[in-house]
Amino acid sequence: MAKYGLIGNNIGYSFSKTFFNSKFKKEERSDSYENFDIPDLSQFSEILLNNPKLKGLNVTIPYKESIIKCLDSIDSNAQKIGAINTIEITSEGKLIGYNTDYIGFKKSLNNLLPISKKNALVLGTGGASKAIVYTLKSLNYKITQVSRVKKEGITTYAELNKEVMIQHQLIINCTPLGTFPNIDQYPDIPYQHITKSHLIFDLTYNPLETMFMKLSKEQGARVSNGLKMLEFQAEEAWSIWEAKNI
Repeated sequence: MAKYGLIGNNIGYSFSKTFFNSKFKKEERSDSYENFDIPDLSQFSEILLNNPKLKGLNVTIPYKESIIKCLDSIDSNAQKIGAINTIEITSEGKLIGYNTDYIGFKKSLNNLLPISKKNALVLGTGGASKAIVYTLKSLNYKITQVSRVKKEGITTYAELNKEVMIQHQLIINCTPLGTFPNIDQYPDIPYQHITKSHLIFDLTYNPLETMFMKLSKEQGARVSNGLKMLEFQAEEAWSIWEAKNI
């Protein structure tokens, strides 16, 4: 019996545990999937030591970037992205990092296209945003990234005016704002400038409709949560684990 799991902090809401354990039950497998909720990444080595049957891990907030230093190697796409969400544990105990978020997002986005302008506003600059930016660049989108803090090449929320909002018809929330239990939170953008031409994508999937989505929908925009993306990336993670004869 193999074991798999999710590394993160405050991950009781997570989709992965239910998804994989349901998958194992449906396929009559004896494998299991467990949440490893740790307040500090220094506890990662203890997880590996105490769970010798671990064959694969997913990684979520806030460790998608910091986990890289714990790995033996990462694949080329993950290296370009600079963030990890899937780890293969080989029979020799080597840890190999991958990113399946970009595949999940690409498949989800393809189901929602087309939009008339290939300009995207990416809210957030953390680990989750890296896979989104990587995907959009591969699809030849012009990208504007938004942060609370002014940095070179980054737009601040205060700089989002009517012109910027109208020019960017794809807006993606890569921040944790609005995630359960903080469901009343939402990105501070000028929603009054969102139109029916906009496509609004929230990486959050709990709740299924965030305030970000609700406020945008009220302006006539099409909206999507991150559930399909999570399903696609989870299936891709499983393909990696299975392909390695795990």
